[in-house]
Amino acid sequence: MPNEATPDPYAHPLVFGQRMQILRTRRGMSRPVLAGLLGRSPSWVKQVENGVLNTPSLSMILRIAEVLRVRDLVELTGDPATSAELFTGPGHRLLPAVREAVDAFPVRYEREPVSATCLRQRLDRAWAARHSAANHRAAVGALLPDLIRDAQCGTRAAETSAERRAMQAILSEVYSLAQFFVAYQPDPALLWRVAERGMVAAQESEDPHAIGVAAWLTVQAHRDAGHFDAAETVNAETLRYLEPMLPDASTEVRAVTGALRFEAGYTAARRGEAGTAWGWWDRARRLAEALPPGYYHPVTSFSTAVMSAHAVTVAVELRAGPESVRQSARADGDLIPSRPRRARHRIEEARAHHLDGRADVALATLAKAHATAPETIAYNGYARRIVLEETESRSPERRRRAGELAVQLGVLAV
Repeated sequence: MPNEATPDPYAHPLVFGQRMQILRTRRGMSRPVLAGLLGRSPSWVKQVENGVLNTPSLSMILRIAEVLRVRDLVELTGDPATSAELFTGPGHRLLPAVREAVDAFPVRYEREPVSATCLRQRLDRAWAARHSAANHRAAVGALLPDLIRDAQCGTRAAETSAERRAMQAILSEVYSLAQFFVAYQPDPALLWRVAERGMVAAQESEDPHAIGVAAWLTVQAHRDAGHFDAAETVNAETLRYLEPMLPDASTEVRAVTGALRFEAGYTAARRGEAGTAWGWWDRARRLAEALPPGYYHPVTSFSTAVMSAHAVTVAVELRAGPESVRQSARADGDLIPSRPRRARHRIEEARAHHLDGRADVALATLAKAHATAPETIAYNGYARRIVLEETESRSPERRRRAGELAVQLGVLAV
């Protein structure tokens, strides 16, 4: 609930600058940090917030919304006519069924318990379906309700402590798969229920890999909500737990540790801390290069191919246009075996080109992302922001291409 110190940005009398200041302070972001991420001076931010400068252009409003993770532009502008969801995609048709399975959480089960071996095989097939399907939410959403119910039932039916811990690890990973499905959909409370249950099940399992995966997703949930300090705390505590195990750890544990190292760098990049961000990226890269050739972690996608893609993301988050394009040229997205992850990389490449003033290339790259995995780009706020911005381009051809993409993404009606 908003209080007197942080008034509701939907309150009618508030103007753009006041809304921007409220949203910035709620994110715990200083003026110099916001200015750096926007490529402006702290005095410019102050003048906008104080109303000395007029409301910025649409392109700058969209960039401010991106940096502040504004879910709907109306939060920033106060004008219902500008309502456009950025970091929340459309509600998937299978969301109600998945929500029902998560929310049921029954005390008694009438289902026949399924063995851990059988559940493990089904879960592996579900991950494979996610990585291979263009519409991966549809593929995963169809499998999740029964997986959730059977994993819950199997955990309750376990007869020994060892069996229960093994089932808790599987249950935690089922929740991890569910988090991929519910992320960026219009039910943030459901996302947090899934994330927290996944972490609790992982802790109960006492399995380092399960704990690492659950923490990795919890870090992302905190960061996407603007809770950078919480993201860093979870990240640091999990790394302190996992890193002493590395000399004798399995490939999976080393991979999830590497993924967490990168997340530390990603959070630092979102804060505008270049040295820290690249330092963590390099530490993660060294772990990736020590993995078996061709290894690809099924949950985090951690691998040498994804580390190259991550370099693009770090540069983009640091607003380093030429460097982000240089990193994009070095990364080979075709080496990423997962369709949704490959599409996400194309979106990061598009962000790099757009940041460097190459809007035509950015739109062409977003079209490639859509062809690879439509359900990835439809739920991606960065892609939606670029497309919305380019629908106002002075170039008729660019407006046309952006308009076509906007319709495909559901940003604009036909």
